[in-house]
Amino acid sequence: MAKVGIYLNFTGDTEAAFELYRSAFGGEFTNLQRMREVPGDPAHPISEKEQELIAHIELQMLGGTSLMGTDMIESMGQSLRIGNNMTISLELDVLDDANRIFTVLSDGGSDIQPLSKMFWGAHWGTCADRYGVRWMFNVPDVAG
Repeated sequence: MAKVGIYLNFTGDTEAAFELYRSAFGGEFTNLQRMREVPGDPAHPISEKEQELIAHIELQMLGGTSLMGTDMIESMGQSLRIGNNMTISLELDVLDDANRIFTVLSDGGSDIQPLSKMFWGAHWGTCADRYGVRWMFNVPDVAG
């Protein structure tokens, strides 16, 4: 089933922020992964401290909306700024639909990472549209 979520970026305090959100909305964290648990990039090794940061966390909130987050990794050149601190996350059922929507939203946009096969079993991509709104796409491999 297709759904929309909210994806937040932080600089080392994702875990604390999500503890606050859990205290407000209740529920339990799902899909909690630390940086040490995801495949690394040999060209960009991260420090032991960075390996403890959050790679991905999710909390279901009001009406089943997914609130998700990650820590930016400064040693990899990532920096938090207004414009990349929040993304609208689209989880789609059909890859062709995702490609069509991605094509429209990325036209004239920036920060484009085309939909690509990822290690977690999905096609994923992201872009900022021509108005600066960030969009993230995830299509599980079981989708059509």
